[in-house]
Amino acid sequence: MPDTDLKRLHVAIIMDGNGRWAARRGLPRTAGHRAGIAAVRRVVERAPDAGIGCLTLYAFSSDNWRRPNAEVEAIFRLLRVFLRLETARLRESGVRLQVIGRRDRLPQAALRVINEAECATQAGRRLDLRIAIDYSSREAIARAAASAISTLGSDRANCVDLMGARLGRILTAESGEVDLLIRTGGEKRLSDFLLWECAYAELVFTDRMWPDFDANDLDAALDEFRRRERRFGGASGKVEESCQAPARI
Repeated sequence: MPDTDLKRLHVAIIMDGNGRWAARRGLPRTAGHRAGIAAVRRVVERAPDAGIGCLTLYAFSSDNWRRPNAEVEAIFRLLRVFLRLETARLRESGVRLQVIGRRDRLPQAALRVINEAECATQAGRRLDLRIAIDYSSREAIARAAASAISTLGSDRANCVDLMGARLGRILTAESGEVDLLIRTGGEKRLSDFLLWECAYAELVFTDRMWPDFDANDLDAALDEFRRRERRFGGASGKVEESCQAPARI
């Protein structure tokens, strides 16, 4: 079993609960998204010292285009504000920003700020921060499968390996598989997020709404992760030990 304490972890977070957090306070949903930005800042600041080398945040799914136009516009406006305010801080902290997902449907103003932030932080080595925007894992897998099949035909074994490589290029994902996926807000589903990369991820679900999530919550999820035994399809250590042939006398 890989010793996760000796390597930098890839942690993915589904940042859920912004709207419900606002509704419980009698505020518009956009207030929840604004409060969620502060949670992003807290988690990004804590991540490197907590042993995280790559942090992938689910900000806007391809299905989120179905939300009211006013809410969608507010989300992208907040994204622009966040990147303009935080890019210098990310660069100084050694954080490299990448945005994964489709770009052809993003507002031009948002796309411009994204490109500027990625260029400004490309030298960062302390933390890879990936933000998923207009992202659909099923769509990415379908695109990778179509590309792999057209190249290799019916050679299934090599096709799977090639799909992984194609997914890496499609998603600009150089960090490999997810070690830990956290979902806030009390829901217990993946919502089309990193389905391929989460094949053997440990899952932690919390009732904490994203705007309330802080460094202590991140540490608690990591503590839970480190208490688990990751077998990657193999037997547990205890089972393997009990199945060994008896020693000869």
